[in-house]
Amino acid sequence: MLKRYFVTFILVVTASVILYSQYLTYTQNPWTRDGQIRAYVIQITPRVTGQINRMNIEDNAQVKKGDVLFEIDASVYNNNLKKAIAGQKQALALLNKAKNEERRSLNLVKRTPGAIPTLTLNNLHNAVETAQANVFAADALIDEAQLNLTYTKITAPTDGYITNLSHRVGSQVVANTPVVALIDQNSFWVEGFFKETDLKNVKPTDKALVTLMMYDDLPLEGEIKSIGYGIAKQDGSTGNALLPNVNPNFQWIRLAQRIPVKIHLNNTPQDLQLRVGMTASIKIMKNKTTE
Repeated sequence: MLKRYFVTFILVVTASVILYSQYLTYTQNPWTRDGQIRAYVIQITPRVTGQINRMNIEDNAQVKKGDVLFEIDASVYNNNLKKAIAGQKQALALLNKAKNEERRSLNLVKRTPGAIPTLTLNNLHNAVETAQANVFAADALIDEAQLNLTYTKITAPTDGYITNLSHRVGSQVVANTPVVALIDQNSFWVEGFFKETDLKNVKPTDKALVTLMMYDDLPLEGEIKSIGYGIAKQDGSTGNALLPNVNPNFQWIRLAQRIPVKIHLNNTPQDLQLRVGMTASIKIMKNKTTE
């Protein structure tokens, strides 16, 4: 009987020690499986309207900064440039005409003072200034037409990956309307959502271990880049008739909120391809460094 009590006591003590050890580990090293891979997503948006007449990319393709992704039919914008050039020539001709009329009048006044009224001379000078302003406007129209012509070639603003491409040659695109997403390949990070109670004494530059669900045998080292300063509230948002929305359910147990934490990965293996939305588990080492 005594032996049975002794064995039971040993088991209880062992279990207590293990539980206490796990508790200390958890409080010192917060852990969450609610993590995801994130990256900056650039919406490729044409600045002119037209029909795509050349497509240089495919869905999920990798592109380099400056690569031409697709081209928009430039015939309309070529014509606009020609019209602008013609308008500039016309404005220059009118400017020369106004200058010549003013010059003749001034020469006549020099030879015969008072031959031309002062009001007429002022009007001739105003005509020259107006013609000069028209030349400036014509120059601006040429610059605009040239810009629009260059905008018919849509290039990659950074190295990255094309995602969700649904347009083809012949598709009509509209200015300032996104066409396709480009994921910046140099901007990947891990975002984890930790309970607010886990983030006590956690600060930027603390080390972290990240385990991807796809590569569960390859822990990745990282460090905290930033900790979110706010999350959206659920109760109190404006509803119908400008009245606040309030959740009718009352929870007797107060649940800790989840705070987003950004983690920068260090020395990611070359053969490891990160993808936005991949699931990750994250473990933070407070005031410790990983080895």
